This record gives sequence, structure tokens and C-alpha cells, in this order.
Amino acid sequence: MGIFKKLSWYFKQEKITYFRGLLGLLLTVVIGIIPARLIGNLIDLIHNKQLTSSRLVFLLALLLGATIFQYVARYIWRTAIWGGAAKLERVLRTRLFSHFMNMDRPFYNRHRTGDLMAHATNDLSAIQRVAGGGILQFADSIITGGTTLIAMMMFVDWRLTLIAIIPFPLLAVMARYLGMKIHIAFGDSQAAFSKLNNKAQESISGIKVIKSLGQESEDVTDFNQQIDKTIEINRRVNRLDAMFDPVTTLIISISYVITIVYGGILVTNGTITIGNLVSFIAYLSRMIWPIFAVGMLFNTLERGNASYDRVMSLLGEKTAILDAKDGISTPPSGELKFDIDKFSYPDNREEPVLKNVHLDIKAGKTLGIVGKVGASKSTIMELILRQFDQYEGSISYGGHNIKDYQLDAYLPVIGYVPQNSFMFSESIRNNIRFALPEATDEQVEAAIVKSGLKNQVDKFPNGLDTNVGEEGISMSGGQRQRLAIARALIIDPELLILDDALSAVDAETESEILQHLHEERSGKTTIIAAHRLSSVMDADEIVVMENGQIIERGNHAQLMKKRGWYHEMFERQELQTKVEGGSTNG
Repeated sequence: MGIFKKLSWYFKQEKITYFRGLLGLLLTVVIGIIPARLIGNLIDLIHNKQLTSSRLVFLLALLLGATIFQYVARYIWRTAIWGGAAKLERVLRTRLFSHFMNMDRPFYNRHRTGDLMAHATNDLSAIQRVAGGGILQFADSIITGGTTLIAMMMFVDWRLTLIAIIPFPLLAVMARYLGMKIHIAFGDSQAAFSKLNNKAQESISGIKVIKSLGQESEDVTDFNQQIDKTIEINRRVNRLDAMFDPVTTLIISISYVITIVYGGILVTNGTITIGNLVSFIAYLSRMIWPIFAVGMLFNTLERGNASYDRVMSLLGEKTAILDAKDGISTPPSGELKFDIDKFSYPDNREEPVLKNVHLDIKAGKTLGIVGKVGASKSTIMELILRQFDQYEGSISYGGHNIKDYQLDAYLPVIGYVPQNSFMFSESIRNNIRFALPEATDEQVEAAIVKSGLKNQVDKFPNGLDTNVGEEGISMSGGQRQRLAIARALIIDPELLILDDALSAVDAETESEILQHLHEERSGKTTIIAAHRLSSVMDADEIVVMENGQIIERGNHAQLMKKRGWYHEMFERQELQTKVEGGSTNG
């Protein structure tokens, strides 16, 4: 019953709803006692040859009235209890989704998408069943069982009642034993479902890679193996679950045998009438549901308990990114100062990825960041975007520490374009408008021109209304990058961050985009991280990163004079461009 205690906060919150439901359930059960009693009376009247037409009409009218009243009472409890359960699912689903939206990068590094989806579907459904079916099974087993037992003793015979229910305590022993087994087995079942769900999600998301490498059959084999493991685990749950009904049926059968034997003796010696025995058997049949309900209850509660613990474990995790609710609400602008003495990722605190990185970006200036793969260029962007807050040093924007700003004031002024931008399965127009839902068609058109996407969009069959497919699968890498740039530009950000966001476009398109940025973003700050040095050669300052440190800095001309890494890489890329151009012309 621990899950009821864990959900007590909700039951207290919805006490009126559940009180109405339990009252309706009680009325349903109490009224349900009447038909069996009336049938017994009718049989006695027939047996004693005392049945008249007026008595028959009266008894039938009572039966009809009880049926109608029972229908109304059943409607009351069903709408209240099932409605309360649906509301609980809505509360938990909203809370879990909001939690997902507020969590930081380390959280998503720890939990796979498939696991999180399993928590948001299977687990929440299991918890909802506790607040619906669980309450029904618990209350109905007590109310129906209790009132029926009282009716059996009051209207028939207390001795027959006590003897008939002798087998019932066996149910409690069986239910407790199987309940503990099911709790463990269902936890394993939920974990297996999470793994299977994650496997399906990864395979669908990576279908292009799987097909390009010809690994379809291998992936199907791997998926089938996981299905087999999941089925085997669920078979154990089902075997345990399936033991409830046979044992319950056996207990009821023993009770029927006792009732017929001992009840027949009582009828023979005149202690009870034949009508009383028929009523008793009818009441005993009403005990079947409470006994089945007890078996179902333990199953429902154990499943819900395991699921609730999993969901609460997720909700109990805290983000390391704290929002300054009473912080600065004015959007930042002006100078951006990046002074980080040391930063390590949370899962590897002993290895610093940034050391003594100090940047001073004046308002309206452009900073270029270059270096080898793994030089921690993207890490600088992540810290500016407040994806991580645990570092030695400080980052200020507009003269204030970025941690002092409210997130809703700070983040909307930043336009961020990563190398691999996520596309929603929507139209091009809606993907661009995601950053600014109220954007006009003119603003969308202007954004695609600035991002160099205009000519491509004009070639699509439905123009801006063309659906990009799941994660932009219908678009090339360069088109997705340009769409992401358009999405960032439509908000006219105070700070634009391009994290290798031009890697998939050709040199001509890159030049066109950079020219538009230079013309349109006068007075606005821009940070460009790139592998291709042509993307940053016009920046006001360029820093070269290596192993998390700045090894060179200056503008293009200054860095070329130093004849260091930048000079060497620029010469190499220039030569490569000429060779590729010559090959193309040839």
C-alpha cells in the first residue's frame, strides 16, 4: 500500500473528487444488495404458493428502481474516479515534461532518449492505473466485500457465512507472496522496455547511417535479440500475474462447495429457507469480484509503485543551471568578457578542457575561433550559452555576470547555430518561425535571403511550405545549416554564435552568407568557430585554440605574419582550394 501513501499529496488535493467517487461506489454496492434479497423473497413466495400478481409487480418495480438508481450511482463513481486518474496523469506528464525542459546537458548525457520516453509513457500509465483502477479495486473490494458479508449474515445465516469464507484468508497469503515477486519482475520489465524503446529510437534516427553502411540486417538482428530478451522478462511477469486468477477461482470453488453442502443441511433442518440459500449463493457470487479485485490490486499497486519510484527519481534530479528568478530582467548588450581560468566537464572533473582562456569582445565586433578538432572551441560557446555553470572564473555581458541575468532575459538575445542543427518535422516556414512564432512572411523571406537559402527554397515544390521531414531528412546538410542560420537571424540577435555552422556549404555560399552578416549585423556582436579559415579571416580578432588554451591571437594579417599554426593551416587550405578548383575546371 506504499504507493497510496506516496500519492497521498494528490488524493488530498482531489479529496472532493474521490469522496464523490467513493460515495457513488458505496451507493452502487448497497443498492446491489437489494436484487439478491428480492429474488430470494420471490422464490420463497413461489415455494410457499403465496405469490400474487400485485406482489410480483411490486417486486419487479423494486428491481427496476434499484437498477436505475444503481446506473446513476455507477455513473457518478466512474466519472469521478477515472476522471481523477486522468487528471493525475496530466499533472505528472506536465511536471515531467517541464522537468525535461529545465534540465541541463549532464542530465541528458546520463539518460538516453528511449529511457526518458519510456518514463513518460509506460511509467505514467502505470501510475494512472493506481489512481483509477487501484482506488476502485481497493475501495470496491472493501465496500463490496464488507457489505455483502453483512448482508449474508443479516439476511441469511451468520454460521453459514463464517464457514463459507474460511478459504478466503488463503488469498491474503497468496497475494502478498506473488505481489513481492511481481514488484521485482515488473521493475525488470520496465527496464527492458526502456532499452527496447531506446534501441528503436536510435535506429530510426540513424537510419541514413545504417543504410549507407549496409547494416540493415545486422541492426534488425540486434533489435530482434532485444525483443527476445524483453519478451522473456515479460513472460515471467505474466506467469506470476496469471497465478492470481486460478488461485482465486479455486478459493471461490471451495466456498461454493461448502455453501451447497452446509447450506443444504440448514435448509433440510429448517434453519433457513430455500429462498435464503438462493440469496446466499447470489451474495457469494458477488464476493468473486472483491476477491479478484484483491488479486488485481496487488498487481496494480506493485506496477504503479515501481513506476512511481522511477519517475520520482527523475524528478528528483536537480539542474546545475540555476535561474536567477529575481535577477536582471533587462536583456544584455554591450561588451562580452570571457575570463575562464579552468573548466572541466562534470563527468571528468580531473581533466580540464579550458585553461586560462580570456576573451574581450567589444560590442559590434566579430570574434573568430579556430583550431584542431577537440581544441575546445565549442566548449567556449557552451559556457556562454550557460549549458554549464561550474567553472573557475567569470563570464560577463554588458558589465554583469551572466549568472545574474534571468534566463528568459539572457538567452533570447543569443542566436545560436551549431554544426548539426535539429529540424522539426514541419515546414521550412515553421522551422524558421520556431525562434519567433509571431514573425511575418516578410521577416521569414528576409531571413532566408540572409542565410543564402532563398535560391534553394524557390526550387522546392511547395516553397516555404515544404515539409523538411523527421529531423530535416529531406534536406542536405548545407540546406539544414542555412535553415538554422535563418532561424537564428530572424530574431535579430544581439549576439550571434556560429559553431562551425558553415562547414556543409560551398565556398561561394559561405562568402555570400558572410557578406550578408557583415552588412546586416552592423553594431551587433558575432562569434564564429570554424575549421575553414575563410569563415573567420574578416573577423576583428581571431584566436587559435589547442588543448583548451589560446596559442595564437590577432587579426588575419597579424596571424599570417606570425607564421604559426594559423599561417600553416591557411596556406594548406588555400592550396587545397586551388587544387580542387583546377580539378573541377579540368
